[in-house]
Amino acid sequence: MSNEYPLQGFRYQVDFKEQMLSNETAGGEVVLCSGAFSECSGLEVTMEPRVIKEGGRNWGAAQRMGKINFGTVVLKRGITGSQDLWKWFNLVGQGAYAQRLNVTITLFDVSGEGVVSWTLLKALPIKFKAPDLNATNNEVAIEELHLAHEGLGHAAAAVKSLGGAA
Repeated sequence: MSNEYPLQGFRYQVDFKEQMLSNETAGGEVVLCSGAFSECSGLEVTMEPRVIKEGGRNWGAAQRMGKINFGTVVLKRGITGSQDLWKWFNLVGQGAYAQRLNVTITLFDVSGEGVVSWTLLKALPIKFKAPDLNATNNEVAIEELHLAHEGLGHAAAAVKSLGGAA
């Protein structure tokens, strides 16, 4: 596909990977869970500038690089019989603080080819929200997983085709 057209934001796949201690697997990572989500938000990095006011500099203050903050990523999906995300959240909540995963979000073009991906480094589940239940509506029940992470990588597609492996 030509790089001239903007990508549509609804064809993406989320992979949860565990970093292995040995490098017996390719890249040292094992995909624990892979799936589709109806919504993914919070892929952002903010750099807080440090303002330095210098004596004699009357035309504005000097700006320097400051602290970098990563946004909380929110994943939403229709609830299914799969409990893998809840199990991860529950495991961390019961004291397995080191159970962090690398999360890769790959965006696909209209032909199903992976184009770009973002990787959340050392992601940690910080909130799990069960769906709101209401007997008067007929909407799909949506669950949410909120992730904090220690870094955001941006690169060419980690997954080559929709539903496929790297």
